[in-house]
Amino acid sequence: MRPLTIYLGKFVGLFTLITSFWLLTERQTAVSTIPALLGDRPAMVIFAIIALGGGLAIVLAHNIWSGGVLPILVTLIGWVMVIRGVLFLFLAPETTLHILAAMQFEQFFYVYLGIPFVLGMYLTYSAFTASSRGA
Repeated sequence: MRPLTIYLGKFVGLFTLITSFWLLTERQTAVSTIPALLGDRPAMVIFAIIALGGGLAIVLAHNIWSGGVLPILVTLIGWVMVIRGVLFLFLAPETTLHILAAMQFEQFFYVYLGIPFVLGMYLTYSAFTASSRGA
């Protein structure tokens, strides 16, 4: 496995694992904070730029669609970050809040945050147990 794949798997995995675990343990904070942030245009622009930058960094350095689950998942996460960053740049706060309401975020809170938590566990485990080979 490429060293970059392993590094990105560790980085994205740990980041996702830690942040989703915190959100899962602070449900009320997350349920009140996320809509507040989505409705705050300056905050969303900052988050959009960070997501777009991080996503582009992953996609430009690691646009790999073969070689197993880990490299494909890292690439897919990069593309999701790019798409989310672009959407948050161009969507109005009212639109993002409408989407959040349609998703029934509060009702399905544990599902929406359980998925990234499990994904983070998988990425972290896979990346830390993968053997590196030069590429």
